[in-house]
Amino acid sequence: MSRRSITALAAAACALGFTSLAQAQGTIKVGILHSLSGTMAISETVLKDVALMTIDEINAKGGVLGKKLEPVVVDPASNWPLFAEKARQLISQDKVAAVFGCWTSVSRKSVLPVFEELNSLLFYPVQYEGEELSKNVFYTGAAPNQQAIPAVEYLMSKDGGGAKRFVLLGTDYVYPRTTNKILRAFLKAKGIPESDIMEEYTPFGHSDYQSIIANIKKFASEGKKTAVVSTINGDSNVPFYKELGNQGLKATDVPVVAFSVGEEELRGVDTKPLVGHLAAWNYFMSIKSPANTAFVKKWSDYAKAKAIPGHKDKPLTNDPMEATYIGMHMWAQAVEKAKSTDTDKVIAAMAGQTFPAPGGFMSTMDAKNHHLHKPVFIGEVKADGQFNVVWKTKGPVVADPWSDYIPENKGKVNEPAKK
Repeated sequence: MSRRSITALAAAACALGFTSLAQAQGTIKVGILHSLSGTMAISETVLKDVALMTIDEINAKGGVLGKKLEPVVVDPASNWPLFAEKARQLISQDKVAAVFGCWTSVSRKSVLPVFEELNSLLFYPVQYEGEELSKNVFYTGAAPNQQAIPAVEYLMSKDGGGAKRFVLLGTDYVYPRTTNKILRAFLKAKGIPESDIMEEYTPFGHSDYQSIIANIKKFASEGKKTAVVSTINGDSNVPFYKELGNQGLKATDVPVVAFSVGEEELRGVDTKPLVGHLAAWNYFMSIKSPANTAFVKKWSDYAKAKAIPGHKDKPLTNDPMEATYIGMHMWAQAVEKAKSTDTDKVIAAMAGQTFPAPGGFMSTMDAKNHHLHKPVFIGEVKADGQFNVVWKTKGPVVADPWSDYIPENKGKVNEPAKK
């Protein structure tokens, strides 16, 4: 081989090296912070997968600012302090432009100081208890007035069975306890006495619901129509619903409305004995709309192509998946508008962003309070594990993160403090 050929080959190799380096520098990194192991993996793993699908979709259309998005996936393993550690790693070491993640409020509370200290962005895709507003968080799940309050109002209505006694049953952490504090205040305002409210909590991963459901049956036998409001989270939902079926607690006797149970959590449960029990969300897979048909097909094709466990044979979509999808697209739009991934510029550009939601409505990011305007749906469990929508709001509801039923919230400003 001639010296000239060797020189040309070396030059070409150098050029290729610099090209690959430029391509590596030409990506925008985004963090995916979801439990892929532990008690919350049942709910969170699929959010990682739908985030990756959305990144592929955005990249197929040219990426953001002419650059491809590069996901950085970490597993905080249902360990709340580890969420904060992994968030710091994503922001400080991996240099991500934004993070999409968390499910439980305790995980969100764990990472919040990190995002505020390092001035980075978290997109949080799950319904929560409110009582929080940070300039560094965009809440794409529901506030209490977009889920919990409408659900209990429905249970009290004639169509919902006219419940007059309530069992508030949840996992023992901040979201259920704060939500139930709000619901107690709401029920009191509606004239429900303390003696007609039963409240009970179980730890994460709890699996024996035999005595709890026996107690619910006893409480319900005391003469007034009773309903259960469930804020159980994670894999405990499987034994809870199995025990409901075992003890024959039918929806016609004591309806259960759940705030953290969707299509994915019912995957491992025989739903035939659960027909008629309820869930309140801002999206169901069964919603009929051209946008949802396209979303479900997109997910089904992706799940089969990637052989995602469970989903390659039975692809399911749910509310937090939709919220993840909306949030990622809105962030990408905001970055394009801001012409930058700079946190403060993106925050400003997020105000008023819109996106056609799979649920069949135009989703809008509130210009002030970092929450989406969302419709509310109440669905009944069907024998096939899907939901039949039995009630819905006339249109999107504006989020109120500071519940009016908590006296100390009077006068609180419905927008994040500027720091």
